[in-house]
Amino acid sequence: MRRLSAQFASIFSGGLRPSIDRGYEMINTPYYLIDKQKLMANLEKIAYVREHSGAKALLALKCFATWSVFDLMQQYMDGTTSSSLYELKLGRQKFAGETHAYSVGWADDEIEEMVANCDKIIFNSISQLERFETATEGTIRGLRVNPQVSSSDYLLADPARPFSRLGEWDAEKIAPVMGKISGFMFHNNCENGSFELFDKMLTTIEERFGHLIAQVEWVSLGGGIHFTGEGYPLDAFCARLKAFSDKYGVQVYLEPGEAAITMSASLEVTVLDTLYNGKNLAVVDSSIEAHMLDLLIYRLNAKMAPNDGEHTWMVCGKSCLAGDIFGEYQFDRPLAIGDRLSFIDAAGYTMVKKNWFNGLKMPAIVVKQLDGSVEVVREFTFDDYLSSLS
Repeated sequence: MRRLSAQFASIFSGGLRPSIDRGYEMINTPYYLIDKQKLMANLEKIAYVREHSGAKALLALKCFATWSVFDLMQQYMDGTTSSSLYELKLGRQKFAGETHAYSVGWADDEIEEMVANCDKIIFNSISQLERFETATEGTIRGLRVNPQVSSSDYLLADPARPFSRLGEWDAEKIAPVMGKISGFMFHNNCENGSFELFDKMLTTIEERFGHLIAQVEWVSLGGGIHFTGEGYPLDAFCARLKAFSDKYGVQVYLEPGEAAITMSASLEVTVLDTLYNGKNLAVVDSSIEAHMLDLLIYRLNAKMAPNDGEHTWMVCGKSCLAGDIFGEYQFDRPLAIGDRLSFIDAAGYTMVKKNWFNGLKMPAIVVKQLDGSVEVVREFTFDDYLSSLS
């Protein structure tokens, strides 16, 4: 790790950083910058919910798995939840507390390691539960249930989409296997910032599965609940969770991913070239396909703030993909080669999906500590690219 100077200015003008601390200039772009001070704002809200609702909070590693900041996060959360064997082992090795193991489908050669590394295993189907019943004897087991309602606006991400493979939905089929499990996982929220919608969907879950919930010891309500967002009614949320827990006599788990790290990181890039083809274009030393793939998948622009100048520029990536475009933004002056730009909210489902497309330079990982000091915790080289292939 490289530790840089103690205090760094955050001076932005229309997305530009025209005046930048010398310490930042020492770091070659592109890099992801995680700000622990911003991370703390989310963690303190998570701690508030834990205290006032009795719910436990597990970091969803599928969303964010940059373990260089787990030292802070584990102080405010109860452990991790995973979607694969590798995520499970990462949580066990790098994050204090519980490790919950979930996968859409476990393979035969994963079960022994999975059992050795988890505190709870959540099966996606009755078929998997029964197939691995003997192998998981003595392990706390749960089952994913699909309530067939969700908050998703994207079919691609909707866990309750038609013909979904994500969980069992028939209460009559679940009833005969209740003796094999002690908990349920309902993951049907997706970027849901509405407490009213959360409350309504939880009521639907109670109406359909309440008689089964009363027979278990714990219930995970999954992730996708944006309770750390600005203006979210935390006290009402806490009261609803506590009432649910008291009514059924269960320990409630939440699995915040995006809620834990929202607005805590940025992708820092540099303008390499400018062009005009009817629009002003700027090419930067990064790629939305390689470094912010989640946004390309959902056809969303990367975020930049502020974004209110008089000069409109399309910011483009340097890969060979024609549609490698971060978006169009407003600047207070025309862009020039060497300008540094900052794409905000670049942690959730971003760093976990970065890839080596075109053999582009992988962004370094930089952490701004609580005392304001900045550390380059990881830089990637050609050898990393080479070792990712064969």
